[in-house]
Amino acid sequence: MGMVIERMDGPALTIRLSHPGKLNAIDAGMWTALRATLERAAGNPEVRCIILRGDGDDAFAAGGDIEEFQTVRATVDDALHYHDTLVAAALEAIRQSPIPTVAAIRGACIGGGLEIAGCCDIRIAGESARFGAPINRLGFSMYPGEMAGLLALVGPAVVLEILLEGRIFNAHEALAKGLLSRVVSDERVFTEAEETAARISAGAPLVARWHKQWALRLTHDRPLSEAEKRSAFDFLATDDYREGIRAFFEKRKPQFTGK
Repeated sequence: MGMVIERMDGPALTIRLSHPGKLNAIDAGMWTALRATLERAAGNPEVRCIILRGDGDDAFAAGGDIEEFQTVRATVDDALHYHDTLVAAALEAIRQSPIPTVAAIRGACIGGGLEIAGCCDIRIAGESARFGAPINRLGFSMYPGEMAGLLALVGPAVVLEILLEGRIFNAHEALAKGLLSRVVSDERVFTEAEETAARISAGAPLVARWHKQWALRLTHDRPLSEAEKRSAFDFLATDDYREGIRAFFEKRKPQFTGK
């Protein structure tokens, strides 16, 4: 049975996917715990960034736990509950998280692991990381609610290439396909993720949340209302805006409080 392990380090929350002996394959309980962890973090003003990673160095996550599929997906109703209520809901919690998310990827990032990484805002991988979704060899298709994050990230052409071929590819190809933000040496992955989280956390937290909100909103094909346009300047009433301007003129680092 796998676990989702949380650890706060200053303003950054690290979420570690752990399933020893199974390359961190994600079982039903882990999907449920992942969603709950993201939802709790969203309500915690102390959290300014979330790092998602696998336990150990060998895998981010090697997909779903196939051994439990015969029970959790025994019928259509079971499969719908598993993929929609558990998996897709957890992925959507990552995509909709108001807190910036960073995926730190070492080793295998396959199937459900690729889906999780694809829903994060920034994806950092080691040079020997491996990617793919070879589920065509297992005789099942990717649930539409799980495909949505990858489609939003790289579009249908890349998603279809991944799913139709079922090929495992390396980090540099994943970067070229738009699946990754950057590739670093294996030894640098977690340090790079922590430094990225520190840079995010040093900024105004309300601004980070607004940037995420607008990035999601602008993917919807409808014009902004007048009320939305005005709300884009809500920062004018914040203490952090005043602190940022003062710090600029005083030539010092700002100290943001999230207010």
